[in-house]
Amino acid sequence: MVRPANFGFNPETAGNNFYQKVDERSAEDIRELARKEFDGMVAMLRDQGVNVLVIDDSAVPKKTDSVFPNNWFSTHPDGKVILYPMFSPNRRLERRKDIIEQLMQRGFKVNEIIDLSFFEESHQFLEGTGSMVLDHQAKVIYACYSDRTHPLPLEYVAKILGYQVVGFEAVQEVQGKVSPIYHTNVMMHVGTNLAVVCLDSIAKAFDRRLVQESLTRSGKKVIPITPKQKFNFAGNMLEVGNDGGEKFTVMSQTALDSLNVGQIQQIEKYTTIISPSIPTIEKLGGGSVRCMMAEIFLAKNQ
Repeated sequence: MVRPANFGFNPETAGNNFYQKVDERSAEDIRELARKEFDGMVAMLRDQGVNVLVIDDSAVPKKTDSVFPNNWFSTHPDGKVILYPMFSPNRRLERRKDIIEQLMQRGFKVNEIIDLSFFEESHQFLEGTGSMVLDHQAKVIYACYSDRTHPLPLEYVAKILGYQVVGFEAVQEVQGKVSPIYHTNVMMHVGTNLAVVCLDSIAKAFDRRLVQESLTRSGKKVIPITPKQKFNFAGNMLEVGNDGGEKFTVMSQTALDSLNVGQIQQIEKYTTIISPSIPTIEKLGGGSVRCMMAEIFLAKNQ
C-alpha cells in the first residue's frame, strides 16, 4: 500500500470515472483526511494479522492517485512483476521502479519485470487489477472493456500468465447517460470461494450467462449486488489472508452499509469482514479499498 503525499481530485481521470466527486475543502485538509483514512485502514488490517507493506509516496512529482497502486503493477508467484499501460498521463508517474527494488531488498524474489507501458504509444491501456479481476485458482481473467481496458494488452497478459479471458461489456447509467464501467473491479470481486458481482450491469444476456457460468464452474458462490450497491463500492472488495491461514474480505464501510443482511451472512460464511471507513478517498479518488491494495504473491528468498 502506498501512503499518499498529494492525494486529491484528478481531472484527467474524471471524464470516465463517474465515482469521482469534486470537494470544496482545502487541498491540505483533503490530503490530511486521506492520510488519516489510509493509516486507519492499515491499522485495521494489521490488527487482524495481515502483513501490510507500506511505502511512502514520493512528494515530487505530484501524484494525486498514488494511493491506488494496483493499477500500475501486479506480482505473481513465479517471480513475474508486470507494469501496466495507464490511461491518464499523470498517473503514469506512479510507476516507480524503486518500489520493485524495495520488494527485492525485503527478500521477495523477482525473476522478471515485464513492462507493458509501450502500449501507451498506440493508446492501448490495461490498468492492472482494476481492469482485470483475476481468479487465480481457475486461472481466469474477468474484464469489462472500456477506455482503460483494451483487448490487445488484455490478451497479451493472459498469454504471459497462462490464463483464459472472460471479456464482456458492462455499463452504468449516470444522470440518464449510459456509459461503460471504467474498471472491472468496481462491479465484481472474486475470492477463493465466493464472487460478488453486479450482473445487472453486464449489457448482453449472453455475456451475463458467460460470466455466471464461468464463476459457477470454478466453484464460486455467486452473490449478486444491485447497481445501487455497486455505486456504493460493494463490488470493490479484496480477499486477503494472514499467516494463521485466516481469510478476510476487505470492503469499505460505505460498501458494507449498502449490503443487506443476507449478503453479509453469505460473505461471513467464508471470510471475516474488515471494513475501514475511507469516504474522502472514495469521493475524490473514485476508488475504494480494493484499489488501495496491490497483492504480493512473490516468493521469499530462502
